[in-house]
Parts: sequence; structure tokens; C-alpha cells
Amino acid sequence: MDKIPIFTIGYGNRNIDEFLKLLTDNNIEFLIDVRTNPKGSYNEDYVKNNLIEHTKKIGVRYVFMGDTLGGRPIEEECYTEGKVDYKKVAEQGFYKKGISRLRTAYQKNLFVALMCSEQKPESCHRSKLIGQTLSEEGIDVVHIDEKGIIISQLTIIDRITGGQLSLFEDMFTSRKKYRED
Repeated sequence: MDKIPIFTIGYGNRNIDEFLKLLTDNNIEFLIDVRTNPKGSYNEDYVKNNLIEHTKKIGVRYVFMGDTLGGRPIEEECYTEGKVDYKKVAEQGFYKKGISRLRTAYQKNLFVALMCSEQKPESCHRSKLIGQTLSEEGIDVVHIDEKGIIISQLTIIDRITGGQLSLFEDMFTSRKKYRED
């Protein structure tokens, strides 16, 4: 039996019904929220407690993992010049613990989707950080993009780098500056 990949999805400006349909269309059993702070959202449907209720109605289990896999960790050592440095995050014990849980889900062949707010996977830490880590471990990662199309991790990285990874080392940081040094 083929291994089921780890999926990722972002909600962006999707309405909740479209988002839930993408989950069911892809047989997702567990929605893993990798937002650092799922309590605030410009769309109330995606606030943690509301999202738990929405996913429960379609038989999908909500799991919060923003504390281990979130894109804006609280640890100061994870930042370089105010931006989240994904290489530094990948070295942290909390992050490794989160990756270990995803590895277990993959080994059990569970249908899981990592969720964040950015619709475009190339704009999010779920491809630049988590997807890269999982790929390096030989775990297949696919992204449900802004059009609802399944795209491989390799394709997303090629989108980001134009196929020239060594020239784009800064892709391993957040786009925004979150802290002052």
C-alpha cells in the first residue's frame, strides 16, 4: 500500500464551506492547526473554537499544534534580524517534538492536513519550514493551493527558488519582521 502524503492547506479568503469541502474531497481525518495564535482571525469561522465546531460536523478532528509547529515561536533564539529563522526553529526541541508527531501520523497512514492562514503554500512556513523538514526525512508532502489543486513540495520549492535553491537561502526566514533586535 502506498503511503498517504502529509497535506497542507491555507484558508486565506476561502469561505468555510469551500474549505471544509476541500478537506472532505481529500479524505482528511485530522486538521492540524499550525498557526501560532488560532484565537484571532479576520474571519470568525477560523477562530479556534469555531473551527473545532465546523470540523466536528464533517467528522474531521481538529488538533492544535501551533505551540510546536507554529510560524512565530516565542523563543527569541528563533529570530535573526527580527525575522523567524526557519533553520534555527528546526533545531529546537519543541519543533522536533511536533515533527515526531507528524512522522507518527505518516507511519500510521493517516489523512492529515496542516493548516495555516496563508492560501498560497509558497508564502507560508508550512512549505518553507515544515514541508522542507518532512521532505528531508523522506516524507511526502503535498499542498492544497489557493485554487484547490494538489501540488508537490518540490513544485512549491521550485516556485519559490526558480530551481536555484542555493541562491535563495533567505527563503528559510519569515517574510515579515516580527521582532526588533
